Amino acid sequence: MIQQFDPKTDQYQAGGNGIDWQKDYGTPLVESDVSVTLAIDGVPITVPEGTSVLRAAALAGINIPKLCASDNLEAFGSCRLCSVQIEGRRGMPASCTTPVAEDMVVTTQNAALAKLRRNVMELYISDHPLDCLTCPANGDCELQDMAGAVGLREVRYGFSGENHLDAEKDHSNPYFSFDPSKCIVCSRCVRACEEVQGTFALTIDGRGFDSKVSAGQDEPFMDSECVSCGACVQACPTSTLMEKSIIDEGQPDHSIVTTCAYCGVGCSFEAEMKGDQLVRMTPWKGGDANHGHSCVKGRFAFGYATHKDRLREPMIRDSIDQPWRPVGWEEAIQFAADRIKAIQAKYGRESVGGITSSRCTNEETYLVQKLVRTAFGNNNTDTCARVCHSPTGYGLKATLGESAGTQTFDSVLKSDVIVVIGANPTDAHPVFASRLRKRLREGASLIVADPRYIDLLKTPHMGEGIHLPLRPGTNVALINALGHVVVTEGLEDQDFVSRRCDPEAYQQWRDFIVQEKNSPEHVAEITGVPAESIRQAARLYGKAGNGAIYYGLGVTEHSQGSTMVIGIANLAMATGNIGREGVGVNPLRGQNNVQGSCDMGSFPHELPGYQHVGVPEIRQRFAEVWGVEIDPEPGLRIPNMFDAAIDGSFKALYVQGEDIAQSDPNTQHVEQALTSLECLIVQDLFLNETAKFAHVLLPGASFLEKNGTFTNAERRINRVRKVMPPLAGKEDWEATQDLANALGYPMNYSHPSEIMDEIAQLAPTFTGVSYEKLERLGSIQWPCNEEHPDGTPTMHEETFPIGLGRFGLTEFIETEERSNRRFPLLLTTGRILSQYNVGAQTRRTDNQVWHDEDVLELHPHDAEERGISNGDWVGITSRSGKTVLRARMTDRLQPGVVYTTFHHPGSGANVITTDNSDWATNCPEYKVTAVQLEKVSQPSEWQQRFQTFGRKQQQFLAQATDDASAS
Repeated sequence: MIQQFDPKTDQYQAGGNGIDWQKDYGTPLVESDVSVTLAIDGVPITVPEGTSVLRAAALAGINIPKLCASDNLEAFGSCRLCSVQIEGRRGMPASCTTPVAEDMVVTTQNAALAKLRRNVMELYISDHPLDCLTCPANGDCELQDMAGAVGLREVRYGFSGENHLDAEKDHSNPYFSFDPSKCIVCSRCVRACEEVQGTFALTIDGRGFDSKVSAGQDEPFMDSECVSCGACVQACPTSTLMEKSIIDEGQPDHSIVTTCAYCGVGCSFEAEMKGDQLVRMTPWKGGDANHGHSCVKGRFAFGYATHKDRLREPMIRDSIDQPWRPVGWEEAIQFAADRIKAIQAKYGRESVGGITSSRCTNEETYLVQKLVRTAFGNNNTDTCARVCHSPTGYGLKATLGESAGTQTFDSVLKSDVIVVIGANPTDAHPVFASRLRKRLREGASLIVADPRYIDLLKTPHMGEGIHLPLRPGTNVALINALGHVVVTEGLEDQDFVSRRCDPEAYQQWRDFIVQEKNSPEHVAEITGVPAESIRQAARLYGKAGNGAIYYGLGVTEHSQGSTMVIGIANLAMATGNIGREGVGVNPLRGQNNVQGSCDMGSFPHELPGYQHVGVPEIRQRFAEVWGVEIDPEPGLRIPNMFDAAIDGSFKALYVQGEDIAQSDPNTQHVEQALTSLECLIVQDLFLNETAKFAHVLLPGASFLEKNGTFTNAERRINRVRKVMPPLAGKEDWEATQDLANALGYPMNYSHPSEIMDEIAQLAPTFTGVSYEKLERLGSIQWPCNEEHPDGTPTMHEETFPIGLGRFGLTEFIETEERSNRRFPLLLTTGRILSQYNVGAQTRRTDNQVWHDEDVLELHPHDAEERGISNGDWVGITSRSGKTVLRARMTDRLQPGVVYTTFHHPGSGANVITTDNSDWATNCPEYKVTAVQLEKVSQPSEWQQRFQTFGRKQQQFLAQATDDASAS
């Protein structure tokens, strides 16, 4: 069962919502309005029509032995261990593949069934090593359990004949091993790869006795298409597929359910422990965001939490040219507070600010912005959402009235047409991508608008998708052309528009969108996408019963990012694809709590709950709770902070859990700003690139070391539960609280649940949220209030928060960052499956074996023109700077476009990105940088300076660590 948290005793109690998620019911849940009543071993049970006998028995508390069945996989019926007898029917059918029927009478135990099951198990064991005592699965082996369940006491068949006991093991994957000698060919791993993950990397090779599980074309796992999601490992009933952590450390003795700290999907996991040691992360079936699935990062890449590079004690120094001095928490906090007081006394109240984290909890983010607004006395607070999804907040607020996505992830399973714009779900949001691919295999149509040909377009067993390979920077022109076709070809949902949308705004948009400049024929010259392809995509979406749009940073990180979000909302409203399951406008958030960081009031113009600081009544409510007057003027955004630091008017910055020196654009400008500060306080897990410029270094706590909540991309608030003590002694919220107290503003929370109670008191969309309710319901999607006491899975069902939906005009304005003779290529950026964001976490795990450096992808035509071969070092020059990456040829891109990732700080990807940004929110235009390439033989000047400075700072850290050890 889920372990329920009691905030008063800080203990975990059995309970939760009463569902036993640890139990395997054999076959998946079936939903039906028709019920069927039957008797199993004399016990009456009523279940939905279509339920298997095996599941019905499990629901009745009757356990039928099974090996090939699992409730996350469709029934297969191969092992025959679950055979039963049914009154009036011949033979002994498999209960997993037999649906229930009205008045059916089932017998699950008698002498004949017992004999059959023992015979089946005897055959399995006759070709299985008898090394249970030394097997890593001992104590957690279904084959072992079933042998006991059926009463197997001897095996009449010896090993003298042909067998598989000497089959060669495959240890190629860094996280799990494959031992075919233990395999019983139940096909669960193959089916999990197909049905759950959707990769189809595994197969059953051969027939009969020669049957075996094979990765790819009988390749090692690392050479196959396996994406290391762990679904096969989790499905395996023996030790055939086994985590190396279990092989090395043994079986866990207890587990705690928590939430993954990687991407915005927000997967729930059981952290399986031996004492305080984490040995395995198992995706939890009760997780409403992931339903027991995972990706390589969440499943396996948790080693960073105990990595030797973790910061374990606070450190201070007067200058970045000085070594660190290890100190206690109290001295470090007082040092930081004294610096801030002195700076404000000298330069004024507005000379300091803070940046919240999209990796920290809601409660921790709330405290940082509260610290800035109370103890600092200004609104100079911002967050990494500024550089990723701030246009989402602006665009959706302006059109739909709420700054968040409209659907659950499960909603995609009811979509008929799925549009993916500027997102790469299989790499950035892989668990959601698996669900999306499932729907595509079921027959939904796919439209992808992206400069690159992404893997989603190669989904196995999917119909042919439509790829719109637009030129970087032309999103708005494309969305206008799609809208043009919808309107001029009569594909609007006039009923929805007339009932739900502002008529004046709609008419203005309609008059604009029908203009010839928005026609596919005119736009084709701008985007590079053929007019007929645009028309085909528009007709497909416009005629869909349920059309859903999912988008990512390829939409927002543009000079017209906010305009594009408005254009997407326009298109959804015009076609009536809002307010029910299977439709909607859905931003795919990048980091684990980027939605939450926005919700918690991290922006300089908004208090928690997206309430503007300029409204007196709102400020008064906060003043009554916080005990101080709130500044009515919006504070500085991150880019403004950098400019002010360089100008000399901004002198101190508190950064919690963000690496702005690596993640923000125009790296050299950021470095200049950080160098100009008189006090930089960094709170993080590692000595990251920002921390190298710090004067105060406060150790952060990983998600495994804290209590709190994350809010994922579907507005789902999930509990984060502490599974081990903080390595440095404090959770992040405790350090923030200490700093506030040292500055003279009292904070006296004893647990994050008390912080959430205050959030619920002040943020209208959170008024019904509490830890007690989260434990009872499992998770909650805001808004959660009197109108929606259990949350809101689907937004805007009847009305919009602003009343009527507001269409916005979306004039296409060409970006200033365009190619020319000097810079003829356009660089765009993205993520890769194995790495996460700035890579600080994943680079400290075995995920490095998949992506140990960022490379530059370019079309062979562009490479040939410049004499560049695969693997060459290439100098990349833009208007902002120069860096060097290794070249990789690919036909995923059209000529004229190049691509790289940004997970390794030494790659300098953001050295070459510019200061261009979104007109409304200052979100940087990462996705369009004009560059030139040349073959080179050495790193760039910036990379050489970076290496020298990095070595110096690492030496300072090593010296401080040695001094601390010596003392």
